[in-house]
Amino acid sequence: MEPKIAKKGPYEVDLEAGKTYHWCTCGESKKQPFCDGSHQGTEFKPMAFEAKETGKAHLCGCKHTKNPSYCDGSHHKL
Repeated sequence: MEPKIAKKGPYEVDLEAGKTYHWCTCGESKKQPFCDGSHQGTEFKPMAFEAKETGKAHLCGCKHTKNPSYCDGSHHKL
C-alpha cells in the first residue's frame, strides 16, 4: 500500500530538543506532517522520533523519504 502524497515538498516546523513527535506515514492526517490518527484501519503506523535540536526542521510531506521523518528531496522524483 502506497501512502498518500500530502505535499510535494517539506513542511517547515519548529521542534524542541528532547521532545517526541509522531510523524504521519499514511499522508491522510489533517495535522500534517504529524499524525492525527487518520491511519486507523490501515497498515500504516505513525513514526515516533525525538528531536535532536531545538529549531526549524523540514519534515517530509510526500511520505517517500529515505530518511524518515526528514525531507531528503524524494518529492523531486515523484
